[in-house]
This record gives sequence, C-alpha cells and structure tokens, in this order.
Amino acid sequence: MCTVCGCGDTSVESKAHGHDHSHDHGHSHSHDHGHSHDHPHDHSHVHHHGDDIHFGQGAAGVDVAGMSQERLIEIETGILTKNDRYAAANRDALIGLGAFAVNLVSSPGSGKTTLLCKTIEALGDQPLAVIEGDQQTANDADRIRATGATAVQVNTGKGCHLDGHMVGHAMEHLDLPQGAMLFIENVGNLVCPAGFDLGEDCKVAILSVTEGEDKPLKYPDMFTASRIALLNKVDLAPYCDVDLDLYEHNLRRINPTIEIIRISARTGEGMDAWIDWLRGNLAAKSATEAAE
Repeated sequence: MCTVCGCGDTSVESKAHGHDHSHDHGHSHSHDHGHSHDHPHDHSHVHHHGDDIHFGQGAAGVDVAGMSQERLIEIETGILTKNDRYAAANRDALIGLGAFAVNLVSSPGSGKTTLLCKTIEALGDQPLAVIEGDQQTANDADRIRATGATAVQVNTGKGCHLDGHMVGHAMEHLDLPQGAMLFIENVGNLVCPAGFDLGEDCKVAILSVTEGEDKPLKYPDMFTASRIALLNKVDLAPYCDVDLDLYEHNLRRINPTIEIIRISARTGEGMDAWIDWLRGNLAAKSATEAAE
C-alpha cells in the first residue's frame, strides 16, 4: 500500500523521484512513475466521531501493515517537502505571468473534459492553455486541441495523479502569455490528487449528479481541499432520482465555505456563472499582484 495515500501501490517508499520522460512533438509527455513521486498530502486528518466522518486513521492518516505511525509520518514529511519545492517554483512562474491556474479534480466519468471543452469555447479569445493528465492515451488532449486550445498531455503510467514536477515540466512547453488561464485536468481520482500542491491557485472539484449524494462524505479530503464544486450533469437529475439540495448540504457539511455551481455542459445551465467565476478570479489575482 502507498504509505501516503493508501492507494494500494507498494513502490512509493522503495523508489526515488525518478522520471522516465518520453516526449513527442505533439506535446504528449509520458511519466511512468510507478507512484514513485512526492505526495504532499496537506491534511489535518480530523476525526469527527459524533457524525462518523473520519479523515484517515492514526497520526499518519493511513495504516500500513508492518509500519509504525512514526515511520509513516517520517516518509510523508520527506515526500511533502520535495514536491512543495516544485509547486513553489510553478507558483512563482504563474505569478510572474499574472496567470490564473485551476486544478480540475474529480472521479473518472464526471464529465470534466467535456465541461473543459465547453469552457474553452465560452471563454472566446481569453489566452489559455491546458495540461491534461491521464494514466495512458492522448485522447483527452486531442479533444482539447480540437477546440483550438494549446494542450500538453502528461501520461502518468502507473501514477494515480499529477505532481509538481510533472506540471512544471509541462509548463515549460506551453509558452503561456501574460494574463493567461491555465487549466490542469488531473487524473480521474478522488483520493491522491486531493492534497497535491501543483502550484495552482485553487482546486475545482467536479461532481456529477450520477455519482450519489454521499460522494463528498466518502471522499472528504478532496472536497475540503477545493475552493469550488461544480455539480455537473444537472440535466440528468430528473432521471436519476437524486436530491440536488442534499448534494449541496453534504458538500457544505464537509467544507462550509465551498462555493457551488450547478452546471450542465450539455444544456449550458450554469455556464455563465462558471465563466464569470473564472474571469472574476483572474481579474482579482491581477489586481492583487498589481497592488504589490
């Protein structure tokens, strides 16, 4: 088991941060890390015994057979420190460009690539680029490029998420202009990406109405780490016997300050609010940096 995220990978402790980079000129980057990279889980692992919401077990937030909690904490601390250096360098580069970066996180099948394509179209002439993360294939990056946007594909191989090093390496191939938006579409996974600082301004959790109202309660770290949740595919709600108010209640039960937009990439519902949110945050970041 991965000693940090508990995802089942056994290689995290035994390998160094080795990257097998394979690059083609179509901006497809293969990073077969075997989960050997840094996992900066910035969790407090709070236990809410009264309502049965538990953030991990033990001081390390995970149990691994044969390892003490002290050893697990020692491993995690070293991992966090290394990734944070990469993330800090990415953040500095984005600040220098006045760019606003969002880390799109979700489970597989949430509709985030379709939503991202519609977002790119709605943003019109806004300068932007995409870093597309998947374990294999360049299918999603090809879909992004079909909109006219620049995209770099990062294939993580056995890895279950993007990390700061991967994102920094991808950024080197993007040539982001001043005032751009950067969309980082993470690997579909509601566990590992939750605590990984990539240098982004914020995480955006995309949650499909088909996933069940209890999803935020099952994967609390992801929704705690996100600034905003996009409750996607709301056009399907009448056919799925779901309670949209209960989705929002459970999201705020986990993260009382999370912003929520009900949205449908297919019908366009909520798209104006989402685009306004993006433009507003880019403008706010630009104004803050100008004041400094």
